[in-house]
Amino acid sequence: MIKAVSVVIPAFNEEKGIGPVIEQVRGLLQEKGVDAEVVVVDDGSTDASAKAAQAAGARVIRHRSNRGYGAALKTGITAAKHSIVVITDADGTYPAAHIPELLAELENADMVVGARTGRNVAIPAVRKPAKWALNRLANYLSGARIPDLNSGLRAFRREIAMQYFPILPDQFSWTTTITLAMHCDKYAVSYVPIDYLRRTGKSKIVPWDAGSFLVLILRTAMQFRPLRVFLPLALLCLLYGVVKTAIDLTRDPNISASALLALLSALQVTLIGMVGDAFATRLGRMSPQAMGVVQSREMESGE
Repeated sequence: MIKAVSVVIPAFNEEKGIGPVIEQVRGLLQEKGVDAEVVVVDDGSTDASAKAAQAAGARVIRHRSNRGYGAALKTGITAAKHSIVVITDADGTYPAAHIPELLAELENADMVVGARTGRNVAIPAVRKPAKWALNRLANYLSGARIPDLNSGLRAFRREIAMQYFPILPDQFSWTTTITLAMHCDKYAVSYVPIDYLRRTGKSKIVPWDAGSFLVLILRTAMQFRPLRVFLPLALLCLLYGVVKTAIDLTRDPNISASALLALLSALQVTLIGMVGDAFATRLGRMSPQAMGVVQSREMESGE
């Protein structure tokens, strides 16, 4: 059983919700006998979020200006004193009661995500179509089953998360990126069904964020598994080229320029995807596991 954990909570103008969230988290973990610190990163709030967090017993770190959800998480995770980290939101949407379940599951995993698939899930209906489409795309690109791509309640091992800091964005897409990255690198990622309550205060997410998430998913896939992006495009070009060639040959012994262009495009896109895959797996970035080996060797050699 995990006995020590750092709970990191990013907050931006959440003075109404932050206090009760901290009290619930601290009270619950104390009951379970867990040595827990609560680290609140006040991301440039203009209200009394920092004072409310301090009054509730949290350790507060303040950004002088609003730097983004992901930037606040990076600050909090870096400052955490325990090797096991739990992140949650300051608006009361994620029930603290699920945290012990995540910690129990983490004994057999590298990251455990609270998937918002429980009985009581208050996700606005307007977000559901985009959320479903993005999840399906992420499942295909990662080759994994991801029930919740960007849940803000999760537990993970601090050193693993920090290895991804160079590619993790400073905005809301932080959770999406680390989910895809860890799946692509074959880390053990587990999901625990949780409820999702109505938030306290006004949401910071706007409808056009769906477009940003789409670009982010494709960018992450390009970094880890570019062939899953390029091969469908190559197959479409090949299909068009074959069909157009067959039509041309039924009418005339010559093949049209558009058919030849489609067939050449299929070949070019495939080759580009293969080059990208080579860079992704060998040259473009080293896996966190490999980085750990290199760092250990450097320490042993005194470099």
